[in-house]
Amino acid sequence: MNIPAIPNSPLSIQHLMDTSGVRFGTSGARGLAAELTAELCFAYTTAFLQVIGAPAGSRVALGMDLRPSSPDIAAACVAAIRHAGLEADFCGVLPTPTLAFHAQEAGIPAIMVTGSHIPFDRNGIKFYRASGEITKSDEAGIAAAAVRLPAKIQLDALPAVNPQARQHYIDRYLNFFPRNRLAGMRLGFYEHSSVARDLLRDILEGLGGEVISLGRTDQFVPIDTEAVAEADIRQARLWAVEHRFDAILSTDGDADRPLLGDERGDYLRGDVVGILCAQYLGADAVATPVSSNTALEKCGAFAHLARTRIGSPFVIEGMEALRANGARCVVGFEANGGFLVGSRLEKAGHFLQPLPTRDAVLPIVALLAMARERGVAVSQLPASLPSRFTASDRIQNFASEKSRQLLQTLADSTAALDAFLAPLGVVAASIDQTDGLRISLANAEIVHLRPSGNAPELRCYAEAESQARAIALAAACLQQAGSR
Repeated sequence: MNIPAIPNSPLSIQHLMDTSGVRFGTSGARGLAAELTAELCFAYTTAFLQVIGAPAGSRVALGMDLRPSSPDIAAACVAAIRHAGLEADFCGVLPTPTLAFHAQEAGIPAIMVTGSHIPFDRNGIKFYRASGEITKSDEAGIAAAAVRLPAKIQLDALPAVNPQARQHYIDRYLNFFPRNRLAGMRLGFYEHSSVARDLLRDILEGLGGEVISLGRTDQFVPIDTEAVAEADIRQARLWAVEHRFDAILSTDGDADRPLLGDERGDYLRGDVVGILCAQYLGADAVATPVSSNTALEKCGAFAHLARTRIGSPFVIEGMEALRANGARCVVGFEANGGFLVGSRLEKAGHFLQPLPTRDAVLPIVALLAMARERGVAVSQLPASLPSRFTASDRIQNFASEKSRQLLQTLADSTAALDAFLAPLGVVAASIDQTDGLRISLANAEIVHLRPSGNAPELRCYAEAESQARAIALAAACLQQAGSR
């Protein structure tokens, strides 16, 4: 179809951000799907290609998730790539880390159309240099860019799919983990609308696991691994009773965040999965946001640690700093479970190349392999860590500006903070404003309030010495915030 473009004059990306609401969050540009028009997506893609200086004639890898709005957005990206004199290497529907690994191995930039875990009515675009995710300075460069659009934007059918990206990613794991490592494991896979629902099955079965499909649907399901819906929690426990699984697993929509449940159907927290995965891989250095479980420090397993702001670009910066300071085996993870590999790793004579972007597959397979090697149930793995439990929840449709005003008030006034915490029966000991407002309490518990970088939501992370207490603390804190 032909879509009339806006007048052929320099178009400010910052102006587009301000008028459309499509802007960079913790990772990638996100906004309402209705605002991600052909013109806007063409402009963002053009600005990205200008900032990275892609040479004429080179390839740009492109992938997408299963949201209904993704094909049209991808078509606009293809149009911009071709208009810039470049070739679109279309890799189809696939996980974000799969596309990133393909681009890294090929030495080309990449664009992923995905809204990850955010609600159905939204979508987004992630950009990669050949070396990995773009930095915050790259994002600033894109925002400051001015681009020219053609008089008409021609949206053609998407190109034929290049299958190499998918196969290279599968081989990455089949060549690292021992063959038949998962033999004898009965695994329930909640597939929903995850882009990994076929690819991850191939990996698990390639390692000897028996995989049973659960909940596959053509309707997009926005799974948030930091705030799993009660219905999904109940369903996992019912499946576990019905099928007698060794584990239940899933991912978010673009498969850069894992969801791993034990044999009882109880989902493990993402930061606990991250710590255990780092141990399995023999890492000596870990970068993770301030919101992650402090069992990381308390377990004493890692020589070097870096606490960062929330978002994969900041974790990547933390990994780079650790390498610069001499760390050898560097990894990173986020509280959502997304795992990043910052250096070449070796285990039992097998090697894993760096992949500095969030990945769901590695932590899932690593913990299943760890349970098999230790001869224990998946539910027993967290028992090796100090007893620190985390929970997270959110208030949706909570304006970002309202969130920022609340947190600033609490940070600026001890009296306001005391009054906020009083109904919870707790007292602040100190605050940390690295990202949002992280409040260490006098009883050694933690509550951390932060506006979402991807949607109008206020998130709360809580840490305590029992899971029930962490859940209750997060809920009470958000109730207080919502009442103001």
